[in-house]
Amino acid sequence: MRKIPKKHRKIINSDPYYKTCARYSSKCQGRITIEHAFTYKNKQINELWNYIPLCEYHHGLGKWHNNGGGLDKEENKRIALSRATEEDLKKYPKKNWKQYE
Repeated sequence: MRKIPKKHRKIINSDPYYKTCARYSSKCQGRITIEHAFTYKNKQINELWNYIPLCEYHHGLGKWHNNGGGLDKEENKRIALSRATEEDLKKYPKKNWKQYE
């Protein structure tokens, strides 16, 4: 897992968006964690739009780790892309973003 930069962590800690699971449902359990939805050149993308707040269940962590819990990487990617601008995505020109539409 790639470490989230301090400047981003400060924003995450103060932004209400990151306090609730992005896939909130009756299945939510555990603390809120941060998911890096996308990678680029085999590294997790450290951009605010790419950080998805997920409960442990939806992140597939904690006691749900062995069976994956409610982890759904494709849904996490859809959420991240809905938060990205075209300018954000231009920073990663070799990624085929259209395949996720």
